[in-house]
Amino acid sequence: MTTKLTPEVFRARRERFLDALGDGVAILPAAPTRLRSNDSDHRYRADSDVLYLTDFAEPEAVAVFAPKHPEHQFVLFVRPRDPEREVWDGRRAGVEGAVLEYGADVAFPMSELDARLPEYVDGRERLAYRLGRDEAFDRRVIELLMSYHTTRRAKGPAPHTIFDPGEIVHEMRLRKSPEELAVMRSGAAASAEAHRAAMAAAMPGMHEYELEALIEYTFRRLGGNGPAYPSIVGSGANATILHYIENTRRIEDGDLVLVDAGSEFGYYASDITRTWPVSGRFSSEQRAIYEVVLEAQLEAISRVRPGVTQHEIHEGVVRTMTSGLVQLGLIDGPVDEAIEKGTYKTFYMHKTGHYLGLDVHDVGKYKSGDAWRPLEEGMVITIEPGLYVAEDCETVAPTWRGIGVRIEDDVLVTADGHEVLSEAAPKLVADLERIVGSAASAVTAR
Repeated sequence: MTTKLTPEVFRARRERFLDALGDGVAILPAAPTRLRSNDSDHRYRADSDVLYLTDFAEPEAVAVFAPKHPEHQFVLFVRPRDPEREVWDGRRAGVEGAVLEYGADVAFPMSELDARLPEYVDGRERLAYRLGRDEAFDRRVIELLMSYHTTRRAKGPAPHTIFDPGEIVHEMRLRKSPEELAVMRSGAAASAEAHRAAMAAAMPGMHEYELEALIEYTFRRLGGNGPAYPSIVGSGANATILHYIENTRRIEDGDLVLVDAGSEFGYYASDITRTWPVSGRFSSEQRAIYEVVLEAQLEAISRVRPGVTQHEIHEGVVRTMTSGLVQLGLIDGPVDEAIEKGTYKTFYMHKTGHYLGLDVHDVGKYKSGDAWRPLEEGMVITIEPGLYVAEDCETVAPTWRGIGVRIEDDVLVTADGHEVLSEAAPKLVADLERIVGSAASAVTAR
């Protein structure tokens, strides 16, 4: 499996970014650490834009890009080596490693940031920096800019335009390179194997967290960093809660289990959802709803190609799902009227998909002005329709209540159509009923 990009990939990205910056300068700070409780932090995950351009994943760092500087176009400010702290917290690249391992033209200790930043900002009229992410660092940048007015620097104009570097970086991230796709295929394959493992091991009486543990173990066993987002394992009525992550319920005979879980491979996310009956057979109501969702999902995937918009794909899903809901008697028709009034939204309340990449809900504009953006070769999106009948829904018969179904795949837009990266995760009814509980049954038989 491919889990790592080469230094040449990052070098080429920086060259594109520097070229797009023109006569500007960019400051990209690392993501801050986040307190979990008392004196323990959450496991650190680097800022995706910094990762994309530098591959540098340590905290307390800043990347500066100065295309017009005569010597230093790519500068890293980092934590210096500290043998005592490294015993406690892990290895650091240090100033030397930032140059030798990560390709910086020059690197300095973070303690020198304020003194050295003016060398790269002086004379530049445009500053790429994202305000609002880190209040403390925002103040640092604002104080730097204010200093030009109070000390009247003589080296040229101060930046008078601040813009989000995402205007450049996010467009770059939106279209995946062959190297990125190799990593994402590996991640999707690992995630699909984790879903199959959960299906096979499932049996009534297990707890949701047991399946969660098996899924995330499989991610790590196959080389992933872990989950790309909090894993959802919702059984019974919990499957009707879109972002349910408690995963504490005991799974009962006859329940559907909705698993929304994806691994992170080389910092790239996969995002797969499957829904299946823990006892190995759908009830008639469960199967009826499942088949509506599956039909809508397969039709949506078939529409993915360059030139089509995600909004058009969503509209097609809404029509198929609304038609299915009318046929099942869960909402009143006719279909056009149900769509116009939005009555389907009682059971289908979210969009059909999103971009996928370094972030599970990845960056990139969905519109250009008022127009929906057409898909392009190299984009990766999810297709994830779902129907959710709340357990207290009084407009339907009790036999429908508490049924939640979502089916989600990761789909690459190719030159002439699409590729389903997560194809190996089973979703056809016959396949699910054959696989679910198969490993548990084999253990019981012995």
